[in-house]
Amino acid sequence: MRRRMGASDLELSPLGLGCWQFSKGSGLVGKFWPALDDADIASIVRISLAGGINWFDTAEVYGGGRSEEALADALNAIGATPEDARVATKWWPVLRTADGIPRTIGERERRLKGWPIALYQVHQPFSFSSATAEMNEMAKLAKAGRIRHVGVSNFSAAKMREADRALRAHGLRLTSNQVKYSLLDRRIEQNGVLETAKELGVAIIAYSPLEQGLLSGKFHRDPGLVKRLSGPRRFSPGFRAAGLQRTLPLIDRLEELAAKYGASPSQVALNWLIHANGETVFAIPGASKPRHAEENVRAMTFALDADELRELAELSALCGRR
Repeated sequence: MRRRMGASDLELSPLGLGCWQFSKGSGLVGKFWPALDDADIASIVRISLAGGINWFDTAEVYGGGRSEEALADALNAIGATPEDARVATKWWPVLRTADGIPRTIGERERRLKGWPIALYQVHQPFSFSSATAEMNEMAKLAKAGRIRHVGVSNFSAAKMREADRALRAHGLRLTSNQVKYSLLDRRIEQNGVLETAKELGVAIIAYSPLEQGLLSGKFHRDPGLVKRLSGPRRFSPGFRAAGLQRTLPLIDRLEELAAKYGASPSQVALNWLIHANGETVFAIPGASKPRHAEENVRAMTFALDADELRELAELSALCGRR
């Protein structure tokens, strides 16, 4: 199961693997997840590839490059090739200017141990330079063959237009915008981001597609699990008693559909994401255990029907973040 990502020539699985959790517990951002050992990371990557996932999303800020290294090590350990797996990573722009893009590309290549960068993304819209200046530098890297395609992350509709316009001046196109999107956070449907992506032919890459595990339903069925969380998730409003109660009707329906398809609530939630908007939306669930990777790939083996897609959209609008 493959689809073209945006206007690029990348033929990718609707689900990729988000690799934030490969940060080895390093740095402020990396501490969000417990450190994983190399054997588990290799197993997660192997299961993902075997199940049909053919791309992996990482970033400079994930452990200061530790996630990139861990991903490259895992791919090398299992004998994967660039034909088997595509790597997407991101440049961190905060407190930097656009000239940091060419100055740091060598470090990205070093951390990735020679793995080609299929998609290079600007991680945030906040920097000391304009999106146009950043895209001009990205275009130079693409023309030099150091990256294949250009994406952004967390960009507004207006910033997306600016980025695409700047790339068009170089004969290129904006491939993707990576944003937070799930059944419990559908703000991109109201703020113009999804509409603009469809208009421009830009892919949406949904991060936090399971709302950090909330859509699994396990916290609704056993609220005591929240107290055992090690990261800041436990303090999120969605994980509090009132938040769990508000989203329970959606979880109930996800569980009913999961029973119908021989799946899990998480798999149904992911299936909604990759089918509710044609082929525009890709998603990058993470996996901190091999069984999580097995869960991810199962989400691509069935398809909710049109009525079910619509029903989940209507139900989530009543209890999700808008």
